[in-house]
Amino acid sequence: MRSAFACSALALALALAACSPQPADTTAATGAGTTQQAESESARLNAWFETQYEELLQFSPMRLTFLGRKDLYDQLDDVSEEAARKQLAWLEASVQQMESNFDYDQLDDDAKLSWDLWKYQYDSARDGEPFFLDGYAFDQMNGMNSFLPTFLINFHKVENEQDYLAYIARLEALPRLFDQLIERGRAAAAQDIRPPKFALEGVIEQSRKVVAGAPFDEHGDGEDSALWADLQAKADALVESEAITAERADALKQQARTVLVEQIQPAYGRVIAWSEETLPDALENPTGVGTTHRNGADYYAYQLRENTTTDMSADEIHQLGLDEVARIRGEMEALKERVEFDGDLQAFFKFIHTDPRFKFPNTDEGRQAYIDQATAAIDNIKQHLPDYFGLLPKAELVVKRVEPFREQDGAAQHYFPGTPDGSRPGIYYAHLSDMNAMPKPELEVIAYHEGLPGHHMQISIAQELEGVPTFRTQYSSTAYAEGWGLYSEWLAKEMPGTYQDPYSEYGRLTSEMWRAIRLVVDTGMHAKGWTEQQAVDYFSANSSIPSAAVRSEVRRYLIMPGQATAYKVGMIKIQELRRKAEAELGDRFDIGGFHDTVLGGGAMPLDLLERRVDQWIAEKKAG
Repeated sequence: MRSAFACSALALALALAACSPQPADTTAATGAGTTQQAESESARLNAWFETQYEELLQFSPMRLTFLGRKDLYDQLDDVSEEAARKQLAWLEASVQQMESNFDYDQLDDDAKLSWDLWKYQYDSARDGEPFFLDGYAFDQMNGMNSFLPTFLINFHKVENEQDYLAYIARLEALPRLFDQLIERGRAAAAQDIRPPKFALEGVIEQSRKVVAGAPFDEHGDGEDSALWADLQAKADALVESEAITAERADALKQQARTVLVEQIQPAYGRVIAWSEETLPDALENPTGVGTTHRNGADYYAYQLRENTTTDMSADEIHQLGLDEVARIRGEMEALKERVEFDGDLQAFFKFIHTDPRFKFPNTDEGRQAYIDQATAAIDNIKQHLPDYFGLLPKAELVVKRVEPFREQDGAAQHYFPGTPDGSRPGIYYAHLSDMNAMPKPELEVIAYHEGLPGHHMQISIAQELEGVPTFRTQYSSTAYAEGWGLYSEWLAKEMPGTYQDPYSEYGRLTSEMWRAIRLVVDTGMHAKGWTEQQAVDYFSANSSIPSAAVRSEVRRYLIMPGQATAYKVGMIKIQELRRKAEAELGDRFDIGGFHDTVLGGGAMPLDLLERRVDQWIAEKKAG
């Protein structure tokens, strides 16, 4: 998902025995007492976390729905600046209460990790407060104009009449949320902060699609809009399950139809009007936030810290990207020789990009073939997971096409988590409107990243964790999550039946190159003043990714500064930790144990992940 709802180092104190002899049972009793104190203080803290997390969840009715709960089911989030400040004040008070009521030194290692994570989310929110207006109110990737219909259609389950009425109530709340975002957009524009022109054009196009078709069309004789089709289907399903009568369903549909026409359509009209009003001052071929926002350099530095969970500077990340691009180009050259291609690497890129053998038909049959082959690749991985993991996800995974109203040619595939109880599966979404932007060589690697052993595995295991505070099962860290996704692409090479076609291995290299290029172009645009076109040119010179996908990617980086740097930084850290564990443990290294250590604590910043792996290594050494 693309929405945000968010250290002290561990000191190992070793008690040295006194010079004078002590009875053995005294030493044992002291150790037992220390253990009991840690267990007691940790249990007390964990119980406190449960009550605090419940309070925190009440700030977001939509988050509750994502978790499969029906608390506040008739409400949408408050996205005003006032609400953000209220939540920040709550987090500050919560951390102060934790620090005054509990003794960090008396906690066990896992409870210390929970403490650090709880404090980390407050520190993150506090440090981001000055940049409230720097994040765009609407854009082509994350705008509520496309996200809210997706949310209602896919995540608001209707199992009875009350649920349907809650759906209508949420539709009635949508105009308020949109108006809050428009207000934020106007406040940002007053500080010369505006989305790029392409972002606003995307918002306009998406918004028009949402309110196209029945019942929005003047004559009401077009195809049903996505929302109206969903509302009718959910009412009909209630009749089929005998939860309501057909007459009651008709009444509910009419009530929903009235809200769509009288409230939803005007709300979308205001979003479109604001976007059109802002367009003349929006930049075409823009540079990044470092030059377009008045506090852009500080904002970008904050985003890099947030997304990588490191202190790496933009220059360091840029250089890392250049080095990785050079390394991967070398591997691509070797593969080009392996398949006996006669020509340079740029010619090889063109061959991959243009040869029909690497394309699915741009038809419904071609789209279904993509879904079927992605599902088959995931099914193959699934049967081999027990050889590499002890922890396995319980939740199912499905591959689906993105809904038409938000589908974009060449846009990146993505994953939406299922519910913690498994009642809703995880969804790997693919943009299939232009099959020319979905080359066959990249199908496998994307399925591994988004599905298994990637995002679905990592997020499902986190949600299903037992014995840790609930907030840890839902904690989000981009460098950790995306680092794991990219590590999974590489890990899949070790598993039977993967990348058997050399062009699929090329697809894996293309995906890794993609993420290395991100380090270069994200920092290039946001810290070094590169334009959108400069970034597109660099991207195209170093990959065979279709031009539509390249343009879509660069535009994603422009409106999500720093996010694209998380993948490679996170992957490299996980690989580094694995090499460290292999070197220190030798024959005692257990790949399943390592992966369970990485996944078994939930998402976390990279420094805390390293601490956790170091503890596992020490425990393995101690036998």
